Amino acid sequence: MDARELPRGERGRLLGGGGLNLHDDRDWIAGSDRPGWRWRRKRIGGDLLGASLYDLPAGEKTFPYHYEHGHEEWLLVVAGEPTLRTPDGEQALKPGDVVCFAEGERGAHQLTGPGRVLMVSTLRVPRTAVYPDSDKIRVRWAAGDADFLHFRRGDAVDYWEGENGSS
Repeated sequence: MDARELPRGERGRLLGGGGLNLHDDRDWIAGSDRPGWRWRRKRIGGDLLGASLYDLPAGEKTFPYHYEHGHEEWLLVVAGEPTLRTPDGEQALKPGDVVCFAEGERGAHQLTGPGRVLMVSTLRVPRTAVYPDSDKIRVRWAAGDADFLHFRRGDAVDYWEGENGSS
């Protein structure tokens, strides 16, 4: 049965298998209460792709402005009118808008609420994220919750530092 064939009250429900519902208010598993960065999240993942549904209050951001290497993301606006910041500036989005964030600087982005958005991404590791506003780098080497570190670029060391007694 196609979702369009469902009675109006049944649209959006899960059909077979595991998953998440984009419209209900159940099963939120995580959130952030950091001022300026408040949101709540649901997640679903397979072997190659994962997705997080974020619920963003007005003026709150998901994450700092960033771009990634070894990782691609797609955004689907489910509800609300969030503001998207990219290298081209800011633009208001609306329900149904889909945006692809390619690898590298051209895929840099930051999202500000209000809105409910689905972020779909590849689950490849290793990968890195670059945060241009704060000049930081994130390195993720495995899929575990603690398998990543953040560094300020200014803290970089020479390639040979610590090798064979060199400093």
